[in-house]
Amino acid sequence: MATNRSRRLRKKLCVDEFQELGFELNLNFKEDLTDEAVDDFLDQFLRDAMEANGLGYVGGDDYGLVCLAKRGSVSEEQRAQVEAWLKGRSELIDFSASPLIDVWYPENAINPA
Repeated sequence: MATNRSRRLRKKLCVDEFQELGFELNLNFKEDLTDEAVDDFLDQFLRDAMEANGLGYVGGDDYGLVCLAKRGSVSEEQRAQVEAWLKGRSELIDFSASPLIDVWYPENAINPA
């Protein structure tokens, strides 16, 4: 693809200065949890960790992608807030959150700020 793109096209493609960052999340639940307990956890997670921090979650109950709820990038501070919320949860054995990645083109490196 051509690298000499107009500003409008770069914005439409979410590249260069319009790159949007997010992170992958893996959740490992305790084996003895009921389906209702997992559903309750996910409701609280979406309300307290995602919506309260202006974030969106795309995925299933054990794996997904966290991105900004509007156009833009997740900050390291928002990522840390989600991790802190998850650390306080007894429903999880453990979890992992990836470093920030390009949510549109995960294979691309993050542009320096």
